[in-house]
Amino acid sequence: MAKTKAQQSLDRWTKQEWRTPSGKKSKDTGEVYAPAATIARLKKTESGRKKLAAANAKKREATKQGKQFASHGLHKGKKL
Repeated sequence: MAKTKAQQSLDRWTKQEWRTPSGKKSKDTGEVYAPAATIARLKKTESGRKKLAAANAKKREATKQGKQFASHGLHKGKKL
C-alpha cells in the first residue's frame, strides 16, 4: 500500500538533521531548530543571516512569554 502525502512528508522530515544554528540546545540558547541544510543555506548570505536572527529573536520572545512554539516563519514550506 502506498503511503499518504502526510506519511511521506513525515518520512522526509524524520530523515533531516535538525539542529540549532549554534549546535547547542535550544533551551540554553533560545535559538530555533531547523534542518542543518536550511541553516547552512541561511548562513551563507547576509539576508539569510538576518532571517535567522529575526527567527531567533521571535523564538526567544515566545519563550519568555512561556510559549513552547514561536511563529517565526522558517518552517512555512518556503524556500529560504
